[in-house]
Amino acid sequence: METAAKHIELLYEKVKEYTETSLELYKLNAIDITADVVSSLVSRIALVLVFSLFTLFVNIAISLLIGNLIGSYYLGFLIVSGFYLIITILIYFFSNKYIKIPITNLVIAKLLKSRRNENIESKFGQDEKL
Repeated sequence: METAAKHIELLYEKVKEYTETSLELYKLNAIDITADVVSSLVSRIALVLVFSLFTLFVNIAISLLIGNLIGSYYLGFLIVSGFYLIITILIYFFSNKYIKIPITNLVIAKLLKSRRNENIESKFGQDEKL
């Protein structure tokens, strides 16, 4: 009877250790996935920021050029501003198709990529045990 109690206690300890290890593994996987997604988004945001600054200076130059050709600088800026108003209206109507869906797909692809890698690693781990 005493050995059965020891076996049950040993089994309980093993299950407890396995559960704690599994929870720790899930936490680490979640941290890895989050870090991957955040780093991807931050790098893309940095690229967009630099490109935006480039675009800003090019637009100022174009506005000054148009203003110089027309003879009135404020009209050059007004024409470029009108162009961006048209682009803003187009983005408003097509933002779901061209902005929201691609960003959603990017995040999902990153999440599934890490899960796919996890599945591949677990399959190779099982093959090594066999």
